[in-house]
Amino acid sequence: MNLVGNWNYPTAIKFGAGRIAELGAACAQAGITKPLLVTDRGLAALPVTQSTLDVMEAAGLGRAIFSEVDPNPNENNLDAGVAAYKAGGHDGVIAFGGGSGLDLAKMVAFMAGQTRPIWDFEDIGDWWTRADADAIAPIVAVPTTAGTGSEVGRASVITNSQTHEKKIIFHPKVLPSIVICDPELTVGMPPAITAGTGLDAFAHCVEAFSSPFYHPMSQGIALEGMRLVVENLPRAYKDGSDIEARAHMMSAAAMGATAFQKGLGAIHALSHPLGAMYHTHHGTTNAVCMPAVLQFNRPAIEARFNIVTEYLGLSGGFDGFCAFVDEFNNSFNIPKRMSGLGVTDPDLDKLIEGALKDPSCGGNPIELNADNVRGLFEAVL
Repeated sequence: MNLVGNWNYPTAIKFGAGRIAELGAACAQAGITKPLLVTDRGLAALPVTQSTLDVMEAAGLGRAIFSEVDPNPNENNLDAGVAAYKAGGHDGVIAFGGGSGLDLAKMVAFMAGQTRPIWDFEDIGDWWTRADADAIAPIVAVPTTAGTGSEVGRASVITNSQTHEKKIIFHPKVLPSIVICDPELTVGMPPAITAGTGLDAFAHCVEAFSSPFYHPMSQGIALEGMRLVVENLPRAYKDGSDIEARAHMMSAAAMGATAFQKGLGAIHALSHPLGAMYHTHHGTTNAVCMPAVLQFNRPAIEARFNIVTEYLGLSGGFDGFCAFVDEFNNSFNIPKRMSGLGVTDPDLDKLIEGALKDPSCGGNPIELNADNVRGLFEAVL
């Protein structure tokens, strides 16, 4: 093991039921006086968003909103968001929603002051240094799902609508200044979205724990994050008003995103091109891919997952964990194959190409190549 690493931990988090009331104070702390709230189309008209706009207005922040955000946000959404930001004379962004809304909002704050195209800042080498860091607007993040953990991330995933590739755009200052994690905002999530987002958090923890890189702090966070999902996602799925389960799932989501700075792997390498090309739900796609990837990585991760099973109170070591994952997916009606998510007659060669280009490849404990990635896609398709 190479005992070298670059470690970073998340922003200030205001956690607890009802803390959305502190949004005005959070904006003041971040130096924002005229924010643009960025969210997705589906969330924009819901009561949870309207009540948040009321909080903004009562704090003297106006109620400006941009919601032209697709489930897999792309550069066209981004261009429209930046135009709205500039036209409104805004000085910061409130990132509000699930992964798509949070990712797009962070990029609006990032790109509003840049002169180069978005793709020049892809997470490749030191490309992030091309950005004018002083031109990045402050961000207050308010998650309304418990899955991606984008609220504590230094990057966003944006789909190139021309090439149908998901690109990771990174900059340290994309990390929100302040996060408000209010589990009451997640109560209205329907069961299917609760499951899909929760399984995304689980995948983040599993892949971070599997990653070969040295980051013992993330390793511990990933382990506890798995426990929180295992114990609380079934409760939140069964009873959306279970505020304790919702709170633990919000913690697990932030923990998963914190942990995966240690690395992601083949689950996400497969999921990203599938989502970009066939518009599948990211967390649900991760769940479909997980069993095959676990088996593929078995030679490298079997011993360490004995720790996981003991911590989670499972029996049977690695096999017991894999059996649990199958049962866990079944309990949320996750399909066994991508055909259950509407992926039929896929372009396998293009999927393989996309997977091998994905930065997540580098964190897989077994090196990925065209042959073994083909085998993984055949197993999940």
